[in-house]
Amino acid sequence: MSSGGSTVTVDREGTVTGNTYDKYGSTNPVVRRLMAGFEGTLDELFTQADAQSLLDVGCGEGVLTHQWAQRLGEGRRVVGIDLDDPALHAEWAKRTAPNLEYRVMKAENLPFADGEFDAATAIEVLEHVPDAEHTVAEMARVAQRWLLVSVPREPLWRGLNMARGAYWKDLGNTPGHLNHWSKRSFVALLSRHGEVVQARSPFPWTMLLVRLRD
Repeated sequence: MSSGGSTVTVDREGTVTGNTYDKYGSTNPVVRRLMAGFEGTLDELFTQADAQSLLDVGCGEGVLTHQWAQRLGEGRRVVGIDLDDPALHAEWAKRTAPNLEYRVMKAENLPFADGEFDAATAIEVLEHVPDAEHTVAEMARVAQRWLLVSVPREPLWRGLNMARGAYWKDLGNTPGHLNHWSKRSFVALLSRHGEVVQARSPFPWTMLLVRLRD
């Protein structure tokens, strides 16, 4: 992971993993301004959910997962999952907590019981998975109360990439992005599993907090 430029990491099976751009550690003033809106909105929704336990799907380097584990405290279980990428594993080793566990697995078939977690999150993940509908259904199965998810807002995201001269040959599509949603289409996808109680648009993302059906 770099602190300034774009990188593409892959797992042992060749699947694109991790951040292609280290948005959390960037010193670029424009990126920092965008991330302030992103992280501020995410914090509001996370606080509203008040999760008692948490599964973070596609946890990447564990930046958010580690922060959340520290916030929830030792009595609340947090599990972060991602693909088999040695670069990610090295980052996990830097971010540990007594209530935090990292596990290597794909999101399509989660080896957890129904309702094993209070909440499940997927932050900048669902655009990468081959079958987003199935992954969301699995998250809804293993969570009791909440889903907290975010994705890039299309076609705005591609346009911004093109404007900064990135990924021209792919018409602005970030490497590894398999799915593309407008805010409306993303709300429609998540509404199949519960009530979207918050639909926020920190530029240029869509972020939803979903109260699951009993």
